[in-house]
Amino acid sequence: MDTYKASVIISTYNQPEWLENVLWGYGVQTETNFEILIADDGSTETTKTVIDKFIAASTLKIEHVWQKDDGFRKTRILNKAIQRAKSEYLIFTDGDCIPRNDFVETHLKLSLQNCILSGGYFKLPKRISKIISKENIENQQCFKLDWLLNHGLKKTFKTKKLTAYGLKAWFLNTFTPTKATFDGMNVSGWKPDIIAVNGFDERMQYGGEDRELGERLMNYGIKFIQIRYSAICLHLHHERPYKNEEARILNNEIRKQTKRNKSVFTPFGIEKVTKN
Repeated sequence: MDTYKASVIISTYNQPEWLENVLWGYGVQTETNFEILIADDGSTETTKTVIDKFIAASTLKIEHVWQKDDGFRKTRILNKAIQRAKSEYLIFTDGDCIPRNDFVETHLKLSLQNCILSGGYFKLPKRISKIISKENIENQQCFKLDWLLNHGLKKTFKTKKLTAYGLKAWFLNTFTPTKATFDGMNVSGWKPDIIAVNGFDERMQYGGEDRELGERLMNYGIKFIQIRYSAICLHLHHERPYKNEEARILNNEIRKQTKRNKSVFTPFGIEKVTKN
C-alpha cells in the first residue's frame, strides 16, 4: 500500500470550472507526498472529464469517489472518502477553495496529536472568481493582495489573511475572537479520531453538517486549534440553490441533541448502528 503524509478530501457537486482551479492549486503544493480523494455527491460527466484530464497531466495520486445524485448526500460521500483514505492524517476542503501553495505543508507542520486544526478561507467576489486563470494559480498571483486590489477587491481587516506570516500569523490565530470549529472548507485532523466518533452524521443536510462532527470530536476530548491566518485558501463565489429552511431546522435539532447528550458517537455515520 502507498503511504502518504496526508489525504486531502475535496467535496464537490457540479462545479467543474471551480474544481479545475482547485486541482491546479494542489498541483503546485510545496509538499507533494499526499493523495487527493474527490468526494463527489453525484456530479455529471463534465466533472469526471475535468478530473480525468488533471490525472493525466499530474503526478499526484487522485481518486474520484462518486455516488449517484439523489439529493444532498454530502455527508455520505465524505464518509466513503474517509474510509478510502490511505493516510492517517486527513485534510478536508471544498471544490471551490483554491489552496495557497503551502496549504498542505502548513497543515502537516502544525498538526498535533489529539488536535483538530481549524483553518479559514478568504471569500472572493464573483467578478474576481471568474477571472482567475491557471497561470494566476501556478504563479500564486491570485494570493497577492496587490493583484487582488488591482482587480477590484476592497481592502478590509480580512485581507490580513493573505499577508500574515510567521509571528504575525501566530498572533492573529491566537487572539482572533473567531472560535476554532470543524468547517469542511479548511480543517484537518487524525483519521483514527474521526473514525472513533463514526465520521459525519448522514442525516445532516446542508448547513452545519460539518460542525456537528466537530462538536462530537470536542465531546470526545479533541482540542481545536485556530490556524485561519496560516492555512490559506481562496473561496470562489457561487450560488447556493440547495439552501433551505427545512434542512436548517433538521440540522439544528441534531446539533442540539449532540450538545445536550454530550454525544461522541453517531449511529448514523460510517458504521450504521441499529437498535435491537
